[in-house]
Amino acid sequence: MEVIFIKDLKGQAKKGHIKNVKDGYAENFLIKNGYAVIKNKENLAKLEKEQQQKANQDAKNKKEAEETKKKLDQLVLEFKVKTGEGDKVFGSVSMKQIRDALSKEGYKVEKSQIELTSSMASLGFHRVNINLYPGITATLKAHIIK
Repeated sequence: MEVIFIKDLKGQAKKGHIKNVKDGYAENFLIKNGYAVIKNKENLAKLEKEQQQKANQDAKNKKEAEETKKKLDQLVLEFKVKTGEGDKVFGSVSMKQIRDALSKEGYKVEKSQIELTSSMASLGFHRVNINLYPGITATLKAHIIK
């Protein structure tokens, strides 16, 4: 019996895959527990529609990421820090501070998307990479001043 997986099942298949399995396994486990549905015209049409919607959403997300990248590449964030003798910075600028500054500028970025190329514990300009979408990374400047 051919089934279409509607959920990921470790060791079997991922969502959207079509697989030929034994009748008893399909009826008594996969279909009963909501992991798969029987392959027929109606379910194939649903699968194709879902895949088309996912592709459209991915294209939209990629376009938005490219537009955001252009804006972020021009952005310079300023951070005021306390310094000691010889302009030595106390502590450093954290990813949370960068995320909060981006939030104030109107960008929604998660901490996991921020990638620091070096420790931001000295005065001057630093580069900060923001992973917006697979393959699209924006690089903004962070200016640390006293």
